[in-house]
Amino acid sequence: MIELTAAEIAAMTAGRIVGEPVDNAVETASVTVDSAVTDSREAGPGTLFVAKPGESTDGHRFVLPAFKAGAVLALTEHEITDDGGRVLPQVIVEDTVVAMGAIASGILDRLRANGPLEIVGITGSAGKTTTKDLLAGILAQAGPTVAPVGSYNGEVGVPLTIFNTGFDTRYLVVEMGATGVGHITYLTDMVKPQTGVVLGVGSAHAGEFGGVENIARAKGELVEALDADGTAVLNADDQRVRAMHTRTKARQLYFSADPDFVPETPGAEVLRATDVGTTAAGHPEFTLEFPDGTRSRIQSGLIGSHHLSNLLAAASAAWSMGISAELIASGLNGKGPASRWRMERTERPDGVTVINDAYNANPESMRAALRTLAELGRGEGRRTWAVLGEMLELGEDSVLEHDAIGRIVVRLNIAKLIVVGAGAKAMHNAAVMEGSWGDESLFVETADDAFRVLQDELAPGDLVLFKSSNGAGLRLLGDRVAEAAGPAGTTSAQEGLPA
Repeated sequence: MIELTAAEIAAMTAGRIVGEPVDNAVETASVTVDSAVTDSREAGPGTLFVAKPGESTDGHRFVLPAFKAGAVLALTEHEITDDGGRVLPQVIVEDTVVAMGAIASGILDRLRANGPLEIVGITGSAGKTTTKDLLAGILAQAGPTVAPVGSYNGEVGVPLTIFNTGFDTRYLVVEMGATGVGHITYLTDMVKPQTGVVLGVGSAHAGEFGGVENIARAKGELVEALDADGTAVLNADDQRVRAMHTRTKARQLYFSADPDFVPETPGAEVLRATDVGTTAAGHPEFTLEFPDGTRSRIQSGLIGSHHLSNLLAAASAAWSMGISAELIASGLNGKGPASRWRMERTERPDGVTVINDAYNANPESMRAALRTLAELGRGEGRRTWAVLGEMLELGEDSVLEHDAIGRIVVRLNIAKLIVVGAGAKAMHNAAVMEGSWGDESLFVETADDAFRVLQDELAPGDLVLFKSSNGAGLRLLGDRVAEAAGPAGTTSAQEGLPA
């Protein structure tokens, strides 16, 4: 974060400065911060602590612990005192989350005035974090790059990402999530990206949005925000994304695995994947064809053919930002996931393979993960297990969508299904109705129940997938099973993780 004084923060947020500095060395208005956090445990010298109200607690309760850890200023909605009744140094605002956005916008204005800064926004129903990680890896070869930690992609996560920028930042990658119409517009007003990437429109959060068409409307807000000299990077293989070409004045760059796709917009370029396949270990491989005719053969370190669109999206965004074909290819070849719980493969010492893809789930990503599991099982001649939990926020179609997944498990000939939690039980019921008799499908109430079954029944050579929405918590069960046989072995996911 670039250095900001309390006076500058107050000006950006229309806030009010109160309190006295902890060391009384300067006036409160001159207190300078060089980092910002919303978790008091992460506070340190020079930190601005943002007292963000939360779902289960209120950040104002942790202002004093943040100061004890080294914070020098707080962003609050009301006065906070120390144990002796002294008002701590703080900028008081009406809404701390809105104020975070205002500070982030102010930081970006300063960075733009300082020198070249290219900002790319990424949205879509699935694949945002993987695409963000891939793109950041490509761009980092060309200049200092800042990208979100994990899946920081909302009204709090985006400012926290921007707070990590500095005057040397050349590229900023912003992941943009939404649970309603207007959410991405809020983020684009804050960030003002020159490039916008739309990956796909699925049924994630359909219950909150009020239907898939509203999801498409919301995701398209990203390309609507682009100026005429910007670039909209669109997935030509998703018809709802393809239709967004009418919603932007920016130039358009499509990515596609369809050799026959022709853009409707005159002059629009296409980046294609041809000769597409997967290795025996499930890694996508393809020829990347750039708009200028350059070709590069890519073998990814990711697992699953569904990652092809993420790889193409990252390559397309980089190409639109002027990165060479050579750097794009080197940034993609062999790179595994850089964020946890996304097709993360762990080889246990006893020969069991765990694939933990339970950071999140929707019907589309669930089907993709199950297809990959089935392909790996066939290719490697191994018994397959699917340990599945609830897909959240699907609205009135939830039962039908879970039912469909249970039937797909059977049709893919996955050997064992364990369904965890009452919200996902329709998967088990459907698997039974589809013909999964005996002990092929099992319903359990809790992750502990599932763990006991797996401890008893997993055998050397088995391949087990964990998949659920984040709130269902199966990522933690996957970790527990991965570690159950002793120290974790080499993982393809860890090959792509930063040290």
